[in-house]
Amino acid sequence: MASMKLKRWDSAEHLQTEQDMQDYLRACMKEAPDDAIFIVKALGNIARARGMTQLAKDTGLCRESLYKALSGNGNPSFDTILKVSNALGLKLSFHQA
Repeated sequence: MASMKLKRWDSAEHLQTEQDMQDYLRACMKEAPDDAIFIVKALGNIARARGMTQLAKDTGLCRESLYKALSGNGNPSFDTILKVSNALGLKLSFHQA
């Protein structure tokens, strides 16, 4: 029997278009609307798909800090989330439930 090589799934590799990224974030928000870590990780996947170096330039934050903050293991400030979402062209909005 031949051995099978498995590759770790990376969502960022599959986010090719702006629509892909919007749909992905929307689906993540729908899946776990109260899970801040899950949502931050989704933003991190979008950021990696777009390019972390450019995001660092656009936000004024260092690349390493962005990787850590958006990894799902970090605890980014709301200011960081706002800077990242603005740099990614994402608009946060709140609606009454």
